[in-house]
Amino acid sequence: MADHPVDEKLPALKMATTGLQHVAAMYAGVVAPPLIVGAAIGLTASDLTFLTGACLFTAGLATFLQTLGVWRIGARLPFVNGVTFAGVAPMTAIVASTEDKSDALPIIFGAVIVAGLLGFIAAPFFSKAVRFFPPVVTGTVITLIGISLLPVAFGWAQGPDPAAHDYGSATNLGLAAVTLLIVLLLRRFTTGFVKQIAVLLGLVAGTLIAIPFGATDFGPVADAAVIGFPTPFHFGAPQFQLAAIVSLCVVMVVSMTESTADMLALGEIVDRPADEKTIAAGLRADTLGSAISPLFNGFMCSAFAQNIGLVAMTRIRSRYVVATGGGFLVLMGLCPMAASLIAVVPRPVLGGAGVVLFGSVAASGIQTLVRAGLDKDNNVLIVAVSLAVGIIPITAPEFYHAFPQTVRIVLDSGISTGCVAAVLLNLVFNHLGNKDARDVTHPMEAGEEITGASRAPAAP
Repeated sequence: MADHPVDEKLPALKMATTGLQHVAAMYAGVVAPPLIVGAAIGLTASDLTFLTGACLFTAGLATFLQTLGVWRIGARLPFVNGVTFAGVAPMTAIVASTEDKSDALPIIFGAVIVAGLLGFIAAPFFSKAVRFFPPVVTGTVITLIGISLLPVAFGWAQGPDPAAHDYGSATNLGLAAVTLLIVLLLRRFTTGFVKQIAVLLGLVAGTLIAIPFGATDFGPVADAAVIGFPTPFHFGAPQFQLAAIVSLCVVMVVSMTESTADMLALGEIVDRPADEKTIAAGLRADTLGSAISPLFNGFMCSAFAQNIGLVAMTRIRSRYVVATGGGFLVLMGLCPMAASLIAVVPRPVLGGAGVVLFGSVAASGIQTLVRAGLDKDNNVLIVAVSLAVGIIPITAPEFYHAFPQTVRIVLDSGISTGCVAAVLLNLVFNHLGNKDARDVTHPMEAGEEITGASRAPAAP
């Protein structure tokens, strides 16, 4: 019997080129979180390069776990894993609340380890609770992720230093606008591989255009070694603080929710539907990859939704292709010079590309909400209130100023608060005491119409 397309091993050249395509589709997403967190801490160029390389390396390891699998770990689907955007806002909140910035990364790493281990234990139980995470919840969370990160892109577009005389200058905003325009033109007028790497090509073009303006610094590449290794605990031994742990445990729930929805969607695309066992195995890979990641100075890992779109477009369903992409990620993590290339990109250029990148995340959430059935009164209320709660820290940063700092680490993350609100409201409106609760049992299915004519009673 022929192998299922998911288990097919392609010729070496095709395996390599299609694997690189997956890396290209998610590379910018992997390096963005260490850039955001590293900039918030004030890391030097060399430390920022190291952190970026570590995240590439750990993304490769997590991808191996997910695609190849070990024991009951790994969905064994063409899943690319990398640093999740959901953790960025809480991690920057942790940085802001840490007096000694040198302790910020150890505190984050300690929280990620605990969240990963707890998630690993909870994976089989979480897979059973999937009925409580319909599109109305996952769509709201994904939308909030994009909305929460857009201000970061706007900040990048103005420049690297708010105190600098050229911060927000016409030159910086112009570079961001030109980069955005290049990405849009590439997406509109190209096809295939070039279209998939439009963001990367935009970053390269924007960087070259910025050279005459003195905005490009090649120093990080010149100073970087060709070969290196993400030394364990490079930034110090993990520290364990309760508030940070609680905050990132909430992020882990968000990440597991996203991954569950992604596995169900990908299972349909590759004609291997993800059952409860597959979901549990995939969540184990996500959470174990996250727990291991801080050992090598990486952050929480999760599935990358943009690569699911790539699978759907190319119809190349082999998990070994994605595993090959994971191999490239590991190699890039072991080559600091390759990792340092992203440090060359001027911040305004990153801002222009970030508008597309982060806006696409929000758009993905809106697409999910469309499947939720927003013509239903209950779902409209859930989305409306959850989005409002999640946007509070963005539009009114001092809204929770009277709360203790430890509590604010959670409250100041719109993603965390919005997720909690969506889950609780979904339980209240679509499950507890609701006769139609039985109709909302699958995260890829919309709930039944609540208003209008009553449903006929079930046959005895």
